[in-house]
Parts: sequence; C-alpha cells; structure tokens
Amino acid sequence: MTKIRFDGKQVDEPLSTPSATAAPTGPSACKAVEFEGAALTHCIADPSQHTIAMANLGADKQPFGSLGALAASMDPETVAFAVNGGMYGDDLKPIGYFVQNGERLHELNRANGDGNFYMKPNGVFFGSASKWQVLGSNTFFNTIGDRPQFGTQSGPLILIDGKLHPEIQDDGPSKAIRNGVGVDAKGLAHFVISDVPVSFGQLARYFRDVVKVGNALYLDGQVSSLWDPARGRIDKGRVGPIIVVSKRAAASATPATAPSPATKAEAP
Repeated sequence: MTKIRFDGKQVDEPLSTPSATAAPTGPSACKAVEFEGAALTHCIADPSQHTIAMANLGADKQPFGSLGALAASMDPETVAFAVNGGMYGDDLKPIGYFVQNGERLHELNRANGDGNFYMKPNGVFFGSASKWQVLGSNTFFNTIGDRPQFGTQSGPLILIDGKLHPEIQDDGPSKAIRNGVGVDAKGLAHFVISDVPVSFGQLARYFRDVVKVGNALYLDGQVSSLWDPARGRIDKGRVGPIIVVSKRAAASATPATAPSPATKAEAP
C-alpha cells in the first residue's frame, strides 16, 4: 500500500483487511456517526469509567501484530475497546515515545524524516489513571516533567489549538481509512475511526466541529483498526502499538505483555 502525505509524497505502508466479528459482550462505548456524508465510528473513554494502557509485546516478547492476537490474550468482558495507537517500524515496535505501565520503552523522537509521523508538529497522547492529554512533541518535551503511566507518539497533529494543521487541505486527494484521538475540556478521550476512506481534512474537521477538542492526533491510515468487544467487532490488519481502554472495574486486567529489556531513564 502507498500512503500519500499532505505534500503529495508517497510512503509505502501495509494494507489493512476487512473487520471480523466475535460474540458481543454488552453496551458499547462506540457509536456509528456520519459526518459530511462519511461513516465514522466514534468511541469515548471516560476517566470515571475507564482506564487506558498501552500494549505492544505479548508474553513471547514479540509484538501482538494484530488486534485479534491482543484479544486472545485478554478477557473481552474487561475491555471497552482498543485501537492501533502510534507509529512503528518494520518490526512493529514503536519509533517514537512509548510508555507502558509507567516504563518508558522508547524515547521521544524529534528527528526529521519522511512520512506522516515526521510532518511537524507530531504529538504525544499520554496520561495517568484519571487525566489524559494530547500535546505537540516539543510542548511535551518542554513542559512535562513527570513520566506518565502511558504514552504513545504519533503524527502529525491534525488539529493544533483548534486549527487544522497548516499543510492539511480542506479535502485533499489522499483518502484512506484513518483514525485519531483528542481529549476534550471535560477530560474525555475521543477516538474516531473512519469506516470509509476520508481525507485528512475531513477527519480533522470532525474533531474540530463535532468533538470540539483543541488538539487531535493522527494515529494512522489504512492500518487503522478497532476492537469493540461490545459489538463483536475486531478489525483485521497489521498493527504496532495498541491503545487499550479497559472498564474501570476491571482495571487490574491487563494484556499478557512482556516488558522490553530497556531500562527507565530520566523523566518523562
């Protein structure tokens, strides 16, 4: 698959495949919506009801690689939903900031390069048990002193202080299944994935006009995937880092992951 950047350059990326189904587990934190004629799925994490954690490696110390593999390691009754969450390399491991269970497994990446991740500013989605944020990577570096409980770096920020990224066209030629995340003024985290191909601008406008967040972070395109146990949805596809939103009553239930041999360094 070829990904088209905002500036028209092409970057190869793997294809995602159609979603699979499993047995529904109850009320869903996700709902189907329509925006500018496009079908989207909008999932909401509420800190009073949910916790958020990152996942990447399984018990065999290898990346899960798919939401199906993650689902096989967890009790679906404990999970509100999960999405792909952060840029990664060919080995499916993070190429940017990544904190899992309070342990920093990859440092913040402020390098230059090709691809959407390097369309500055990119950003970090991070937080603790009750407070979640999306910040630009430089702002994160300059203002955050304490290491969060979870964190993942992706990019670009498609919405910056309520304005579209300066390189995003209103409705550019690149259309794909895309997803992103933003945190509103009440502290709710909004995860949006398109069910049909959309442009960067269309996804950004949904976060601006409907979700009404200041910052929205692009998570990925084409490989964008959702596991929604309540509706029996498990999207197939090759993924790297995964954001897992668990029901608060089940906060102690975490995926069977194996920590990286990397050691903690200075905060964050």
